[in-house]
Amino acid sequence: MDILASAIGSLTNPLKLANTFKSVKGKTISNITLKKYIDYLTDAFLVSKAVRYDIKGRKYIGSPAKYYFEDVGLRNAGLNFRQMEENHIMENIIYNELRVRGYHVDIGLLEQFGKNSEHKTVRKQLEVDFIATRGSEKYYIQSAYSMASPEKLEQEIRPMNAIDDSFKKLIVVRDNIKARRDGNGIVTVGVRNFLLDENSPDL
Repeated sequence: MDILASAIGSLTNPLKLANTFKSVKGKTISNITLKKYIDYLTDAFLVSKAVRYDIKGRKYIGSPAKYYFEDVGLRNAGLNFRQMEENHIMENIIYNELRVRGYHVDIGLLEQFGKNSEHKTVRKQLEVDFIATRGSEKYYIQSAYSMASPEKLEQEIRPMNAIDDSFKKLIVVRDNIKARRDGNGIVTVGVRNFLLDENSPDL
């Protein structure tokens, strides 16, 4: 539980957890056993699993996945309030809010090919924090606690601009700002306004 609580917003899988137990705790637990433990936690509604979806390939990628806590307060209390990274907690809250509104939520993955400094073809993987789907509705959502620098802004916008369909794109930030749309149609909104709106993620 502590390892999953420390890793919200990060990709993980039972094999990775098994390696962590072996290297950090010096204990050998099989990935099969750990998968059962995680399934128990999911069945008990303590954590929820978000799997990766290849946006361009239109297919699911089973592993690794992300795990979010159904109750962020229980997550924080379980860690004795030691790891209070606001960016990860905000991401967990947005995930929970989308699910409460009836959206199916996946993690988006995009592959891009480009040239490096040696003119060799390299593959880059870009991530979209959430793909929220409800019937015919679909939103691509980035949880960006802060976009204080041009580099951070570019990091959040780059995956959105790489998506070539017409579904709505949204960046949720910590700052208390009303929804605003840029020239590419990407909406940026403060997390408070996002949470207050009960009907549509983009207000």
